[in-house]
Amino acid sequence: MAATAGEVPKKYRRLRYAIFAAILFFAIIPMLVVGVVIPMQFTGLYYDKTVREVENVARSKGRTIDVFFEERISQLKSLAGLNSYEVLIRPGRLAEVLRSLKTNSQSYVDLGVIDMEGNHVAYAGSYDVKSVNYKDEAWFAEVRRKGVFISDVFLGFRQFPHIIIAVMQEEGDRSWILRATIDSAVFTSIVQASRLSAKGDAFVVSRDGHLQTESLLAGDLMEKVDISWPRKGEETMVDPIRGKEMLLAKVALDKVPWMLVVAEDSAEHLSLLSRARTMAVAIILLGLGALCVGTWLTARLLINQLISADREKAAYDASLLQASKMAALGKLAAGIAHEINNPLMLIREHAGWVRDLLEDEKPEKMTHHAEMQNAAIKVEQNVDRAKNITHRLLGFARRIDPATESLPLNPIVDQAIAFLQNEANFRGIAIERDFTDEDLRVSTDVGQLQQVVLNILDNAIDAVNKGGRVMVCTRLLPDGHAAITVHDSGSGIPEERIEQIFDPFFTTKKVGEGTGLGLSICYSIMEGLGGQISACNHPDGGAEFTIILPLSGEK
Repeated sequence: MAATAGEVPKKYRRLRYAIFAAILFFAIIPMLVVGVVIPMQFTGLYYDKTVREVENVARSKGRTIDVFFEERISQLKSLAGLNSYEVLIRPGRLAEVLRSLKTNSQSYVDLGVIDMEGNHVAYAGSYDVKSVNYKDEAWFAEVRRKGVFISDVFLGFRQFPHIIIAVMQEEGDRSWILRATIDSAVFTSIVQASRLSAKGDAFVVSRDGHLQTESLLAGDLMEKVDISWPRKGEETMVDPIRGKEMLLAKVALDKVPWMLVVAEDSAEHLSLLSRARTMAVAIILLGLGALCVGTWLTARLLINQLISADREKAAYDASLLQASKMAALGKLAAGIAHEINNPLMLIREHAGWVRDLLEDEKPEKMTHHAEMQNAAIKVEQNVDRAKNITHRLLGFARRIDPATESLPLNPIVDQAIAFLQNEANFRGIAIERDFTDEDLRVSTDVGQLQQVVLNILDNAIDAVNKGGRVMVCTRLLPDGHAAITVHDSGSGIPEERIEQIFDPFFTTKKVGEGTGLGLSICYSIMEGLGGQISACNHPDGGAEFTIILPLSGEK
C-alpha cells in the first residue's frame, strides 16, 4: 500500500526531494539548451538576415537611382548631339522633343536651351521662364565648369520643388546648355518604391542634410535633417510618429552627392519570429510543467516502491525473528512434554493399580468404594487428557500430521463447551448454543479441532465480564463448508489490531495473562486441517471468530 504524504518518514521525504531535484536538473539542462540557446542563436541569425535584406534593398535601389540619372543625362546628351543649336531653337522643335521624352518617361517637366550668357533661347514647358536669365545662378556656373550638372531639389523661378539636369554642348566655337527639369514627385515615387513594407520608409538626403524626397520619418521635402553620412555598420533611428525603433540602411549615390536611406520597422519584420518565440516559450513552459509533474510522480513512485520494499524487508525480518522464537519455543515444549510424560505414566499406572485393588475388594465392606472407583477412573481420564496435551505440545515442536476422520460436528463442539461450562458458570457467564439441525459431518482431527474451539471459547470467556454472554453457532455455508462461530458480548478487538490477531506472541491481554501463542497455534492447526479461521467485530458489538471446515461427504 502506497504511503501518503503524512505517513512518509522524514528520511524518505528528503530522499524524494533529492531524486526530484537530480532528475529535474539533468532534464532541464538539455531542454534549456534546445529551448533557450538555439532560439537565441536563431533570433540573432534572423535579425542579421533582416538587416542584410534591408541593406541589399538599399544598395539595389541606390543603383536604380543612379541608373535613373544616367539615363536622363544620356538622353539629354543624345538630344544635344543629334540636334544642332539651330535646329533646337526653331519654333516648336523643342516642344516636339519634350513630347517625345514624356512618351518614354513622365519625369520631365520642361526643356530649355540656354546660351553662354544665361539667356533662354528656346523653351518648352508650362512655366513662364523664357525671359529669365540664369547667368548668376549657381547651377549655371557648375554646368559650365563640369559640363554636366544635377541639382538638389530647389524652388527656383518656378516656385515649386524640382530637380534640374543640365548638359553643355560644344559646336565649333559655340557652346550652349540643354537644361531639363525633373518632377520631384516622380522622383519621390521612385525612391518610395524602395520600401519593403507599408510601415517602412525610404528617402534621399543631400550632403548638407536636406531631404530630396518626402519622408514619413524624417520630415517634408527640402527640410533639414540631422542624419550622418553612411559609414560601416548598420544604424537605427526612432520613428517620431510611432516611437518605434527602425532599422536603417544608408547608401551613397554615385551620380549625385546624395544618400539613399531605407528604414524598416524591425518589429514588423520580426513578427513571425516573435510569434514563433512566444509559441516556443509556451511549449517550453508546458514541457517544464509536464517534466516537473512527471519527475515528481517518478520520484514519488520510486520512494513508495522503496518504502514498500523496506516494509517487506522489515516484515520478513520480523517473521524470521518470530520463526527463531518459535523454534526455540518448540525445543522448550518438546523438553517439557517429555518431562511431563514420565510422571503421567506413573500416575496412570498407580491409578490402574488402585482400580485393580478395588476390584479385589468387596464393595459392601467399603463405605466409599464407588467414589474411589470413580476417582480412579477420572484420574485415568485426566491423565489421558494430559497425555493428549503433551502430544499436541510435541506437535508444536515437530509437525504431526492430523489423524483426520469423518465426525459429526455438533457433538465435537458440544463436548468442547462442556470442558469450560463449569468455569463459565463460576464466573456468571452464559454459554448459549445455536446448532444447526442438519447432521453435519466434517473431515477433521477431533483432538486438534477441540483444542481450537477450547482456545477460542477460553478467550471469549476472558473477554466478557460477569453477566456476559457467549454464543456458539454451527451452520452449513452456501459454498458447501461447515462453519463454527463464537460471538462474545465483550468490547471487541481494536480495529488496528485485527490483522495482527493471529501473529505469534501477539496478545491483547494484560502483561502476564497471555503468551500470544494460542491464536497463532489455532491458525496453524486450521491450516493443517484444511480449514480456515478468521476474526472480526460483530455489528452488535463484541468479537466474532469463525472456523470453516470441509465436509466429509459421508452421511
